[in-house]
Amino acid sequence: MAVEQIDLDAVPGDGRSDIWRQTLRGVGLLPLAETGCLDTGTVTSFRAPAGARMTMVQARGQSFAFSAPGKAPGPLVLLLVLSGRGRIVAPSKAFELADSDLVVVAPEAGVQVEMRGDFSILLLDLSRSAVEARVGRNRAGFPVVLGGTVAASAARPVLRTLAMNLDTLGAGDFAAAEVAVTELVSGALLAELRGNGHERTDSQMANFRRVAAAVNRRLGEAGLSIQDVARDEGLSKRYVQRLFKQHGESFSDYVRRLRLERCKAELADPAHAHEAVGAIAMRWGFRDQSYFSRAFSSAYGVSPSNIRRGVGTVADGRPLQRGKPLKRPAAPMAFPRSAAEFRTHGESPTTELAEPFRQARFHLPANAQTVHWGYLSKSLPPVLTVRSGATVTVETLTQHAGDASERMIQGDAGAESVFEWTRDWKAVDRRGAGPMNASIFGRGAGEGFGVHILTGPIFVRGAEPGDVIEVEFLDIRLRPCANPEFAGKAFASNVSAWWGYQYQDSIVPGARRETVTIFEIDLTEPDVARPLYSYRWTPQTDPFGIVHETMDYPGVLVDPATVTPDWRALRGIEIPARLHFGTVALAPREEDLVDSIPPGYFGGNIDNWRLGKGSRVFLPVSVPGGLLSIGDGHFAQGDSEVNGTGLECSLTADIRLTLHKASGEGRPFLRALSGPLIETETHWVLQSFSYPNYLRELGRDAQSKIYQHSSIDLAMRNAFRQARRFLMEHYGMNEDEAHCLLSLGADFGVTQVADGNFGVHATIPKALWGDGDR
Repeated sequence: MAVEQIDLDAVPGDGRSDIWRQTLRGVGLLPLAETGCLDTGTVTSFRAPAGARMTMVQARGQSFAFSAPGKAPGPLVLLLVLSGRGRIVAPSKAFELADSDLVVVAPEAGVQVEMRGDFSILLLDLSRSAVEARVGRNRAGFPVVLGGTVAASAARPVLRTLAMNLDTLGAGDFAAAEVAVTELVSGALLAELRGNGHERTDSQMANFRRVAAAVNRRLGEAGLSIQDVARDEGLSKRYVQRLFKQHGESFSDYVRRLRLERCKAELADPAHAHEAVGAIAMRWGFRDQSYFSRAFSSAYGVSPSNIRRGVGTVADGRPLQRGKPLKRPAAPMAFPRSAAEFRTHGESPTTELAEPFRQARFHLPANAQTVHWGYLSKSLPPVLTVRSGATVTVETLTQHAGDASERMIQGDAGAESVFEWTRDWKAVDRRGAGPMNASIFGRGAGEGFGVHILTGPIFVRGAEPGDVIEVEFLDIRLRPCANPEFAGKAFASNVSAWWGYQYQDSIVPGARRETVTIFEIDLTEPDVARPLYSYRWTPQTDPFGIVHETMDYPGVLVDPATVTPDWRALRGIEIPARLHFGTVALAPREEDLVDSIPPGYFGGNIDNWRLGKGSRVFLPVSVPGGLLSIGDGHFAQGDSEVNGTGLECSLTADIRLTLHKASGEGRPFLRALSGPLIETETHWVLQSFSYPNYLRELGRDAQSKIYQHSSIDLAMRNAFRQARRFLMEHYGMNEDEAHCLLSLGADFGVTQVADGNFGVHATIPKALWGDGDR
């Protein structure tokens, strides 16, 4: 068993074309000459001990053939479109491909596949002899699209499950799934052939299914004969022989093949590792060990003992923390109110937000009309339009202001408008990427699948997919408390939350709790924060009457009468300032509503404290205008964000936005940038995650699965690959030089383990190049 993966994001730009073509050829695909869009792409391939191969290809705009016409027949290929649109072309027919289409291809027929835009497909080798034994030889004019039969419908979720676990798949699971998929596909093919008027009558097909079921029931009987089956089913021996002849396989060949398939599945299954090979063979009707070994090796090209030596295990996934459930109702779209909706409440949007800007400096306040809460979306209308080079003062609000509303909301008109929530009115209704009717958990609109208050989005004129937007932080400052009782102060909150690393690992097992600590910052000495008091979260009831046992929905104001403050918590501690924004994001292209918690190639909830004043972050554009949103202000945070939050506060920033066109002459590392890159005065910071593009890599239900599949190992691997690629592209190093420098001069650190998609960063000092960053 072997799993191999090539990810173009880790490959320097100059070598991508050759490596991509070589990789595709290695999995049986021939890239066509017009194959072009190579800015991103991943090929993950699994090969079982017996030689069967399963491959997932994720990329953009690819065209390829399965094999050169006339090549000797090998395995059939089953193609499942996990996502995307395209077209399959054969010499005698062509048809469109869409999500969940399932196609059986004979590779030697010169079939071509043309995929448009972002796509993900799964390819699985199928034993030609096994399929032909079930449906008859030379009966199907491949390629065949498997329609809406029960068998095809059952095969699709099995294949999707295999695709989702491809990188941790065990040989035993694969062998069992291979048998099941082969049976289901064969059944679906039979239904297609029946619908196309092939020679067997309905009665003959029904009788063959009866006979096949009888064989399966008695497969372990060593002396099973055609007379026994015919007698059991009330048919003549001659009629049963004719049924198998029509099927293209003798009775004895059919029984031997099924027995070998069952043995193969159990030999590859770790659950049967304690059993002798001979015992498994005998259970499935083989009385002669030597005959079994010869038949097995002849059928699969590998001995039974070698199949067993290839057995692997499946790694357990992490328990679900946050995110949408795997099964959920469709979520209707809902966005910040339009101008007409504002007017129904006696409000009006400002003129500067309604019209495109032409000046170079702008001010973007934070209020109910300029923020969106808990999600990113390519469909959000921009609240501000600027040109490259513009400077914008952006106000942001922390989603934790309700932890001490008298200090962080009261008297602040912008904050009050965002947090306004009474029994009759909720100013910002959607909070998260879930459904508006809260049909999953009943927590509130959006279900809290995403928590951050984000100001924006900002549309950058001329920004197109493939470009890069540079966000430079000229200044970052605290938002003062507006309550006269606390004049000259600012406040911040830290929560040891239920999604934090510590929650399942308390000193006393099972003693889980959420603890809020409020910090005070004196604006005359804003470089330190001092703890004011702490309290343990108690169940809070929101204005709609829903009780929140934990912090499971953002913006619920804590009633001071329900908690007991500890004014002695962390006495004498001072936290030095590291002002930064946890979330700096462009809109991803893959989905319309994206949970704000897991970060990705588009930026998002990066939570890296190095992204402070004087730094800049480069983000790849995937939708027109980029649609930049900023929020999740932090006074400070340590690497890992181990208890689930930083020192959360409301911040205001002056930023400069610069557009780098893909076609322009610029820094080499900006060409086909595949994820966030941070630059400070002294360092490069390469930021990566367990899944840089989890929305594509994890397929359907990615926003749930990311919380189950993330690991520091994956994040470390991707950070290493990104750092290596950066050194090779920007500094012209070869691979060996990059490996040496990364080990001697770079620091790899855990950015966060709180955001579903774990983060690891590589910090490279510019001083390694002496006097200048050449």
